[in-house]
Amino acid sequence: MSSLEEICGGLPLQPLPGNRGRTKGVPHAPVRTPNLTAQEEKLALQNALRYFPPEVHKELALEFAEELKLYGHIYMYRFCPEIEMRAYPIEEYPCKIKSAAAIMHMIMNNLDPSVAQFPQELVTYGGNGQVFSNWAQFWLVMHYLSEITEEQTLVMYSGHPLGLFPSPRYAPRLIITNGMVIPNYSSRDEYEKMFAMGVTMYGQMTAGSYCYIGPQGIVHGTVLTVLNAGRRYLGVEDLAGRVFVTSGLGGMSGAQAKAAVIAGCVGIIAEVDEAALLKRYRQGWLMEITDSLDHCIARLRDARENKIILSLGYHGNVVDLWERLVYELDTTGEQLVDLGSDQTSCHNPFSGGYYPVQLSFEEANQLMSTNPGRFRTLVQESLRRQVAAINRLSDKGMFFWDYGNAFLLEAQRAGADVEKRGANKIEFRYPSYVQHIMGDIFSLGFGPFRWVCTSGDPQDLATTDLIATSVLQDAIHQGVSASVKQQYHDNIHWIREAGKHSLVVGSQARILYSDQKGRVAIAVAINRAIAEKRIKAPVVLSRDHHDVSGTDSPYRETSNIYDGSAFCADMAVQNFVGDAVRGATWVSLHNGGGVGWGEAINGGFGLVLDGSAEAEEQAKIMLSWDVSNGVARRCWSGNSHAYETICQAMEETGKLKVTLPHTVVDESILEQALHR
Repeated sequence: MSSLEEICGGLPLQPLPGNRGRTKGVPHAPVRTPNLTAQEEKLALQNALRYFPPEVHKELALEFAEELKLYGHIYMYRFCPEIEMRAYPIEEYPCKIKSAAAIMHMIMNNLDPSVAQFPQELVTYGGNGQVFSNWAQFWLVMHYLSEITEEQTLVMYSGHPLGLFPSPRYAPRLIITNGMVIPNYSSRDEYEKMFAMGVTMYGQMTAGSYCYIGPQGIVHGTVLTVLNAGRRYLGVEDLAGRVFVTSGLGGMSGAQAKAAVIAGCVGIIAEVDEAALLKRYRQGWLMEITDSLDHCIARLRDARENKIILSLGYHGNVVDLWERLVYELDTTGEQLVDLGSDQTSCHNPFSGGYYPVQLSFEEANQLMSTNPGRFRTLVQESLRRQVAAINRLSDKGMFFWDYGNAFLLEAQRAGADVEKRGANKIEFRYPSYVQHIMGDIFSLGFGPFRWVCTSGDPQDLATTDLIATSVLQDAIHQGVSASVKQQYHDNIHWIREAGKHSLVVGSQARILYSDQKGRVAIAVAINRAIAEKRIKAPVVLSRDHHDVSGTDSPYRETSNIYDGSAFCADMAVQNFVGDAVRGATWVSLHNGGGVGWGEAINGGFGLVLDGSAEAEEQAKIMLSWDVSNGVARRCWSGNSHAYETICQAMEETGKLKVTLPHTVVDESILEQALHR
């Protein structure tokens, strides 16, 4: 068993660790099919060996070539450390500066087997969201972080640590870019080749930025989505007896079962991977599991009729579940489902993100590597069947939304009936949850703010929960708009429920949808609690990249931008740079995330609060920018909520000056001008 000191000592070379290969009995990433040429295979091997001195090349070349042949990528399994991978208390990391230890804490949490989807392949979530490309990179990064000072920055190129470079104290200690490929070459096929050659990486969102906090990271957003869908489409505040059907329990999607319970409805979640299903059940995120559709429908009926809160995991394909619900409708006249969505990893549909209904889980994993073309055909056929069933239920009153996983986009590409006639190219028959449910929240400046207590002590997390609740209650008392007040009340309810539902998986973390004022106030209060020793160790502030300003993604985060700029990425890039110059401890910028490679640009940050006056000032200015950038952009696109929000921010912040749009009141002049 390795120690943290050994992990930080650099690549173990004398002697080389034994080649244990892949560990059996743990989930592994699907085999990749990069279709490399002979020259590209040689280059992939050469690129992997450059991490090692020549005297070990002969031994490593054989096994690396075998990995490339068997798995489509060189993960360097020999160098997978034997240490128990988890977020250790910050004091245990052998570092020169606390901020580096905090980053180590976050990295090891992303690779914790209780958190990560495929830990040995360094995949945190989403099927292909990498922390690093190979294990050599892990060892080098940990070594660099153990040596870094306040006058250096670690630079990361798509998982590769380029090195430590001199920088001033106020600069970020870590700058990450993932997948920054020239646009004309940013296709899925090119990505598979470049990843296999070890020159780029898909970091998803918080996988490659070291800020993942387990499925809790999406629970709050899912709770808000389900609650607001009930308010908007069912006209109810109380979801008792209402049925929500969806799929996916692997990574981020694992949050859906817990969210259904907190929202107070009946959640039926399909999952094809038994290991993922059992993992969530054992962690307490699922109340019940079954592999019987008959039992599934019987439990659904009982919970619906008796208004029983339930999360039921169905081990099977979601297409079978949707088609069974249609059968029940046709034979009994009963519409058994009120709300529906999907959280399969459709951003990666042909490499394990979506499993076609025609095959078993094992058959699909085999076919996707042995006959990718046939597998693609079956995936698209399955998508068409799934949409046909959803459409049938929707026609009878079910409300369905796209959860930003590229489900409708891939369904459209498969030829499914998802067209919305007369709409623009980012709209479908069913809305993205951002368009109809969460978009107004982003425009008000609310998004998935989060913090991690690096002491690893649950009592510190409980203290931060009390601090956040107090801050929100004070804000309500001082007076806020009706729309903001609703969000604050939802937030207070969320924090109180979070403590009851054992949401922590991995690091001691909390997520909270908050606005600019709330984020700054909570950060300042936590920082002062650290200074007063009420919290034992530094706290890392972060957020999901899926936020007000963090992501440009026309089929998700910016799907409610209608001025033609939904496909432009200035906001996310400016956010990355702006966070860096305003005091972030680390920043990241990624290609893809959520909806897939080439479909989005997104970025994130980490900010270490250590109780100092400097940390308080950095939090104030950086968090303010991190929200107001996106609100200003949404305002300029014509969103009235964002207009009101940014105007209020300008009143409260004298140095903030934003260009405001003028609305064309009489649109007839446009037609007159264009058709003279």
